[in-house]
Amino acid sequence: QRKGYKKYLKGDTSSRMTENRIQLLNKVGFEWICSHQPWEKSYEELVNFVREVGHARIPQKFPQNPSLGKWVKTQRYNYKKFLKGDSSSNMTEDRIQLLNKIGFEWECRKILSWEGRYEELTS
Repeated sequence: QRKGYKKYLKGDTSSRMTENRIQLLNKVGFEWICSHQPWEKSYEELVNFVREVGHARIPQKFPQNPSLGKWVKTQRYNYKKFLKGDSSSNMTEDRIQLLNKIGFEWECRKILSWEGRYEELTS
């Protein structure tokens, strides 16, 4: 519905949206703008995680907070696109600096054994 509505607003004749449909959808409280969680809110969740746990190594599939895991995956993906100069990336220099500041891991490394992590800690 949202896609058709956007096309309708732009005057795209391929849209099947009509004024009548818009009115009907408005009657039932349809939300035309999908409110995704803002980047800053997810970043704050990550900052809180780092404060609690002491690191920013969140895997893509993170059962304790699946939406944060997906967000982290998206940041890594957008970062790679940004480095390639892809203009469709939502990543910015400011966001990169904020993520680096809290020790964000851009590469999702394999989880090391306890000994491997201990060696990483002591070196």
